Parts: sequence; structure tokens; C-alpha cells
Amino acid sequence: MAKMTMLIAAICLLPAIAMAVRPVAEPFVVKGRVYCDTCRAGFETPASIYLHGATVRLECRQRHSQEVLYSAEATTDETGTYSIPVKQDQKDRVCETMLVKSPHRKCSSPDAGRDRSRVVLTSYNGVVSYERFANNMGYMMDEPMSFCSQLLQQYELDDEGRF
Repeated sequence: MAKMTMLIAAICLLPAIAMAVRPVAEPFVVKGRVYCDTCRAGFETPASIYLHGATVRLECRQRHSQEVLYSAEATTDETGTYSIPVKQDQKDRVCETMLVKSPHRKCSSPDAGRDRSRVVLTSYNGVVSYERFANNMGYMMDEPMSFCSQLLQQYELDDEGRF
């Protein structure tokens, strides 16, 4: 009788224990910032300004076919920060944030290499937090500001952003 009770208890408790170990399905939040490179340096400087009202898109693609399986857009706030909620685990999909539109007409050219950022959106990779941070993305000003040559000297760069 005692063995039967133990067997029934084990049958009832094992599924509960297994469910407790599984990760809870919480929505992810992808965060990042969008800036304007006022000196055309190719990276953020103290002269960079963060853009309010820039549009950013998150796309998750199937790894082999590149078919877009998830897409969402967001707009930056007054600090140039965007936040995109993602309701489900994207598993092994390739997810990237990308620039869509700049609110600043003189700073609307995406900076090549800084116009998108890859983000991992799965809970099966050891990352505990559901907040995921994308690298900052930037647009370039049409013409560098007048003080930029002095600023770039501290980086030992010329006006074209070369060493």
C-alpha cells in the first residue's frame, strides 16, 4: 500500500516539478537608442545628439530562407530611446533592429555599419533578463558641424574620420 501511495504521489508531483523548471513565457523588450553623428565620425562622440521621433523596425527572419516571420516598429522618445515589446520567444531566428526613418532632414543618411543591430530573442541561451539591448544606431549629418575638426583631433582622426 505504501509503495502504491508513493507511486501515485510521484506521478502527480513529477509534472508539477517539470513545469516549475521550465522558463516562464514573458515578453521580451528590445531597447536601444538612435543618434545623429553631427561630426560624420562614424561613431558616437560627445557632439552626437539623440533623435526624438526616429522610427526603428525589429525583424526576425527564418535562418535559412530569410523569410520575415516577425516584425514590429517603434518610435524613439525625447532621449532617442526606443522600446519594442516582443510577445514570444524567437528561438533560432535571426532578429535585427534597423533604422527606418529619421525625423531630422539634415541628418537622414544611415551610417553604414551602424544602421542595424542583431539581437538574440530566446530564453534558451542562458540570459536571465527579458530586456535585450541592441547596439545604438545612427544617422549622419549632411555636413559636419564647424567644431568637429577640433573634436576629432582628440581621437587623432582627420575630418574624413581616418586615422
